[in-house]
Amino acid sequence: MAVKAVPEGAHTITPHLVVNGGEKALEFYKKAFGAQIANVHKTPDGKVMHAEFKIGDSRLFLADEFPGSGCSAPNRAGECSVILNLYMDGIDKLFDQAVSAGATVTMPLANQFWGDRYGQLKDPFGHIWALGQHVEDVAPEEMERRAREAFAHMAAKV
Repeated sequence: MAVKAVPEGAHTITPHLVVNGGEKALEFYKKAFGAQIANVHKTPDGKVMHAEFKIGDSRLFLADEFPGSGCSAPNRAGECSVILNLYMDGIDKLFDQAVSAGATVTMPLANQFWGDRYGQLKDPFGHIWALGQHVEDVAPEEMERRAREAFAHMAAKV
């Protein structure tokens, strides 16, 4: 039997989060998003060398930050350059659950012009999560009209 290039259950792209406090991060993701932990491999000093977990139908990897690895956790680097988009049914409940678990609201959950109920959170480890639920199919012409209206409204506030 031939070995598959992409392991069973994996996708072509799998986010790999780097954090400070891997065990705490895994517990947060379980509490905030209902993550299911598949496995955790630790170094002799207890840091998470590699972990796999699943949220909904998506797999993610996680590791503690290791000096000299060339990859810093966002809370150490001071900013995050990637947003993780999480589409789920019952997004209001999940959003509130994540906030209760310790996430900070960076964009309140609201119905958006493109047809999603959408908001953004920052987790305690510095990663940005965009939570969304598709609530309306919007025709391209209507979306363009709504976008112009939304951007004009934003410009008026500045």
